[in-house]
Amino acid sequence: MGTNKRYATSIDRRVGERADEAATRGVQPTSLTDVELELDIYPLTKTPRPQAVRAWVRYGPVALHVEARAVAWTARAVALEWVSPSGEIHRSWVWASAVETNPAPGQPP
Repeated sequence: MGTNKRYATSIDRRVGERADEAATRGVQPTSLTDVELELDIYPLTKTPRPQAVRAWVRYGPVALHVEARAVAWTARAVALEWVSPSGEIHRSWVWASAVETNPAPGQPP
């Protein structure tokens, strides 16, 4: 029996979304520790206008690439907020290298 090539991409996407939802439901994301943040060394910037970003976040052994908002940062780390696949608001600190800025609509990447 063959595969449905017409809908394969859509089916793969839905399977991936369900797996992401299962991995994040009721689980808090892994965040950097206070020791890793070194807030006593690096100045903290908080913004009244969070910036749209894409970032890699971890839920234990599972890594997800999420659309998020950067709400604070240091030279090495970024504080993020995002809505998990299960609809929960999650917050986490991640390394700055795990974050990509999203261009404004109509702007080049």
